[in-house]
Amino acid sequence: MAWTKYQLFLAGLMLVTGSINTLSAKWADNFITKGCGESPEHSFKHPFLQAVGMFLGEFSCLAAFYLLQCRAAGQSVSSMDPQQPFNPLLFLPPALCDMTGTSLMYVALNMTSASSFQMLRGAVIIFTGLFSVAFLGRRLAPSQWLGILATIAGLVIVGLADLLSKQDNQHKLSEVITGDLLIIMAQVIVAIQMVLEEKFVYKHNVHPLRAVGTEGLFGFVILSLLLVPMYYIPAGSFSGNPRGTLEDALDAFCQLGRQPLIALALLGNISSIAFFNFAGISVTKELSATTRMVLDSLRTVVIWALSLALGWETFHPLQILGFLILLMGTALYNGLHRPLLACLTRGWPPAQEGEHERLLGGSRTPINETS
Repeated sequence: MAWTKYQLFLAGLMLVTGSINTLSAKWADNFITKGCGESPEHSFKHPFLQAVGMFLGEFSCLAAFYLLQCRAAGQSVSSMDPQQPFNPLLFLPPALCDMTGTSLMYVALNMTSASSFQMLRGAVIIFTGLFSVAFLGRRLAPSQWLGILATIAGLVIVGLADLLSKQDNQHKLSEVITGDLLIIMAQVIVAIQMVLEEKFVYKHNVHPLRAVGTEGLFGFVILSLLLVPMYYIPAGSFSGNPRGTLEDALDAFCQLGRQPLIALALLGNISSIAFFNFAGISVTKELSATTRMVLDSLRTVVIWALSLALGWETFHPLQILGFLILLMGTALYNGLHRPLLACLTRGWPPAQEGEHERLLGGSRTPINETS
């Protein structure tokens, strides 16, 4: 069955905006300019401020939800399911996990390459699978356990490629190791977020855009307030600003004033996360959850190829092997081998009866899949 123009547009939008989200964040990190006063030139390392921008992008999904609701209210036959009343505070615990995990990942992105950052995020499969068994009483299929084992092997190979590749002037070997470990730690927190969403949120009939926007609102408000104490907390070698504190928002705004292209990178990051969430939700509705997973894997290829073309990182053959094994692990865990086997035995297209997005047992990604 051929895709319609609208479905092709949605798939392209998800692929492009998902790639822009990571690349724009890394582009901002690569700028070197002066900050406030007479401070020397330094890199734009403001991960917590960038995380605030990401949550602002998610928050905009709430506006998109209400626009769709108003449009549906004016139609005789509504295309939106009726919304059940729910307590918005249900989204606070997942939002806190999202805030912590996202902040850690932005810190890590300052220390490692964009492609490794994207590949290592595949570790979330390991922890979601284990947590679903431990806390949700799920039983994983043998193919899912194989997917977890393949993912572990792929992560080891990608990490080895980082250690063996020639490091550029931006990242020392110790920074790369620390960054890779922070990404893995962040995936543990993301997996906890997914368990919380599955256990407490998804039993309510909440529109995905509303869920993303509500979590974005909590994350934006809380992290914006935390920027104040972060301005005074010493961070030592983890700090990327001249004052040596955890975050210096004033220094970030001074750098924005001196280099307007940083503002363009941040705007790309904020807007892309909003469109990426919308496109991902729409792809699942119009096509399938498997299609969304495949497009997300293609996003890693695009980020990797552009990073190499822009000279942001060096090529290492082990990364190809690691990525292919990670891709195989993701496919096994999400059941992509089933339609492929059906294709071989019954011809294309395979039946997709009852395919839907599930958070942990199937192809479900985090409700607000970040950067």
